[in-house]
Amino acid sequence: MAWFKRKRKGIQTNTKDKKDTPDGLWHKTPSGKIVDNDELVENNYVSPEDNFHMRIGSKEYFEIFFDNNEYKILFGNLVASDPLSFSDTKSYPQRIKDAQNKTGLKDAISVAYGKSHGKNITVASMDFSYIGGSMGSVVGEKISRAVDHSINTKSPLLIISKSGGARMMEGAISLMQMAKTSAKLCQLSSKKIPYISLCTDPTTGGTTASFAMLGDIIIAEPGALIGFAGPRVVKDTTGKDLPEGFQKSEFLLEHGFIDFISHRKDLKEKINLYIDLILNKSLRKKSL
Repeated sequence: MAWFKRKRKGIQTNTKDKKDTPDGLWHKTPSGKIVDNDELVENNYVSPEDNFHMRIGSKEYFEIFFDNNEYKILFGNLVASDPLSFSDTKSYPQRIKDAQNKTGLKDAISVAYGKSHGKNITVASMDFSYIGGSMGSVVGEKISRAVDHSINTKSPLLIISKSGGARMMEGAISLMQMAKTSAKLCQLSSKKIPYISLCTDPTTGGTTASFAMLGDIIIAEPGALIGFAGPRVVKDTTGKDLPEGFQKSEFLLEHGFIDFISHRKDLKEKINLYIDLILNKSLRKKSL
């Protein structure tokens, strides 16, 4: 006699009562590796299976760079306006509101100030989750103010790029930010204050054509897409097959466009090392 005999055939649970696996427990990398979320967090969102660097936001980068995760957010109340009264499937102000509700951010870049290995540093980090990290008037203004803050505090500037390019909803005003940020970085250079550019996946469009490629040292994360137009656009325009790994950070390093590639876990140590070398200072020991 069977102890557990099904009285009714088939699955009896109603669809609405079925328990789905909660989102965010595992992540799948492009190579097909499955990684536990807790393991990813512990490893700075880098897959230990294949070294794939997941996209992270400004909050995670600030945690990596600042000692004890202590820092002060600067210029946090700047919000984009709608000078062109732009509208497609929805109005630009509505897109801004939706992005703010989704991400909890005011715009596509956050600026913070604190200590890294015991010395002050100003960090501006972009967020791809906010309208594709697109560069509009607020991004340009925050970078400009970050430069002024670095000059006033005599602190090195680190900009972490992660962007799809200019924000089309602001038209030519967005494109003007390329010249604006480039001019401000010239002011920083004239004061002999180091500027480190960190290119993460993706760094494309007007970001690449301006501040992302103007660093005293240009660093990239492994496998990051870095370029002006994307590989698909380049291929469709030229009609030619592209080299393997085209516009990936490893390809750019080989062709001299960036200075070096760093694993995310080594970024804090290496960036502070190069700041000390640029300033001809004694090398700092590793801190929290």
